[in-house]
Amino acid sequence: MTSKTNMTSMPTAPSNPRSQDESTTVQFRIWRGDSSGGTFQTFPVAVSEGMVVLDCVHRIQAEQANDLAVRWNCKAGKCGSCSAEINGQPKLMCMTRMETLPVGQPVTIEPLRSFPSIRDLVTDVSWNFRVKKKIKPFKPRKPDNADGSWTMMQEDVDRVQEFRKCIECFLCQDVCHVLRDHHKHDEFIGPRFLLYTAALEMHPLDTEDRIADLKNNDGIGYCNITKCCTKVCPEHIGITDNAIIPMKERVVDEFYDPMTRLFRMFKPKG
Repeated sequence: MTSKTNMTSMPTAPSNPRSQDESTTVQFRIWRGDSSGGTFQTFPVAVSEGMVVLDCVHRIQAEQANDLAVRWNCKAGKCGSCSAEINGQPKLMCMTRMETLPVGQPVTIEPLRSFPSIRDLVTDVSWNFRVKKKIKPFKPRKPDNADGSWTMMQEDVDRVQEFRKCIECFLCQDVCHVLRDHHKHDEFIGPRFLLYTAALEMHPLDTEDRIADLKNNDGIGYCNITKCCTKVCPEHIGITDNAIIPMKERVVDEFYDPMTRLFRMFKPKG
């Protein structure tokens, strides 16, 4: 008599097409040059699991192009230094994971287009700091209490907290068509500094008036609220909806509202 043994097949683990030690070669097209011109150079890079674009650039520096110029600092998405254009999109290299990019296609990296080239992936962003100096600084009202403190509503405090997350990576400045395509650097301060102005204007203690500057000097009218700046912000700040549009509304209320103009006509001078 033949006995039969019931054999239960053990489930097999799905095969992992790429182990942690396995790497794939990816072609990187990196812009090399300076303010006088340049060209793209191609570098093959062994990419393994978990790498970000900045890791690959560092590997190219170490193994193939020791003189490749790139700006970076924290490698944690908080300093804003490693901004570049990856496949035509303004991004932080340290926060762009290789697995999020199209498989089997070259990765193109070039410097920010809205600013002058210094060398390779490094651009001159000093214009931004000159713009910031021109904006009227914070001017608090007198303390509310005898001990020198102020009284504020929590909702007023919360409204500007989001703006403090800005790391000044200038990706929003780079993607803005007013600066990128039309080169209105002398007439338009860009989304970063419309945000900065909004943070000051909405601060519950601030007493300075910057609305006339927004209209006459800062070019807020150039912004047509396409929300490009909001889309590229690595901190996910609502630049357009929460900063630029409220500032546009204040400009309209101050200079174009018919009731306000009528009130000024009858308001005693002096």
